[in-house]
Amino acid sequence: MTGRLRLRPAIWAPALALGLVVVAILSLGVGAVWLPPDQVARALLIPHSPDAISTAVTIVWDLRLARVLLAALVGAGLAGAGAAFQGMFRTPLADPFVIGASGGAALGATMAILGKVSIGAATVPAAAFMGAMLAVMTVYGITLASGANSATALLLAGAALSTILSAVVSLLMLMNDRAIQEIFAWLLGGFSGRSWPHLAMSGPPILAGLAMLWLLARPLDALTSGEETARSLGLPLNVARGAIVAAASLVTAAAVAASGLIGFIGLAAPHIARLFCGSSHARLIPASALVGALLLLIADSAARTLIAPTELPVGVLTALLGGPFFLWMLGWGGSR
Repeated sequence: MTGRLRLRPAIWAPALALGLVVVAILSLGVGAVWLPPDQVARALLIPHSPDAISTAVTIVWDLRLARVLLAALVGAGLAGAGAAFQGMFRTPLADPFVIGASGGAALGATMAILGKVSIGAATVPAAAFMGAMLAVMTVYGITLASGANSATALLLAGAALSTILSAVVSLLMLMNDRAIQEIFAWLLGGFSGRSWPHLAMSGPPILAGLAMLWLLARPLDALTSGEETARSLGLPLNVARGAIVAAASLVTAAAVAASGLIGFIGLAAPHIARLFCGSSHARLIPASALVGALLLLIADSAARTLIAPTELPVGVLTALLGGPFFLWMLGWGGSR
């Protein structure tokens, strides 16, 4: 499946970047008030010009631009983290939530909602970020304390803790039925109401984590070949694995804090990227990030328009459309 359509970075990188810009401009135009691409372009590039319509400038800069940038960053982060975890665990089924980040984020957000703490727009995202990072650190600490220095032990510990945390969230929802709707809305994932403060909080850690993962491309390539091969190459497994987990978890926690739980993107985007860039992580990480950003922007635009004026949760849409597409892609790849 991988490498059959491999292209040079000079081809796929500009093509994906151009596609991302086009989709972003179109996404800025969709919503309760539709804006044609030329109005969006003028509002972005020359907002103070007499040719720019003031209403369009307000809609683009105050209501939509931060959301579009955040969706692109979250998609890029989830996809990059997914590519890293798939390489480290040597399984195509690994996703960004594989070692407990989703369960920790869900519990943190739930506790913030139930606690009714009000310190601004970042309350729930900050709690989700802290919950995700604490969960990942707990999983990694348990793995090191057990002496089981393997990716499999890390995977199993993450699955066990995720199950426990999900059960706690379900119990809290059952005991606090008045907050079920708000908690459930966060768990479904989406970008409704997201603005510049959310982008300022989640953007820097996502970009920093992606840069760290790209710098860890060579250790990821070695781990993909197997632990014995990596050890024979002189790679310190615990250090390399810890650095990869830290970077990928930072990205995942920041992404989930901004958007809630959004599936499929981190699982499928790396597979799509491998079709044209191969399995070298120096190319795969940036390619996956671009594909993930493109996919989530398309999904967010569709969520706002399919049954307008009602907005679908993006996480529901990515699962409904992404799951069957992923199965089709696997079948297509296996039959070629």
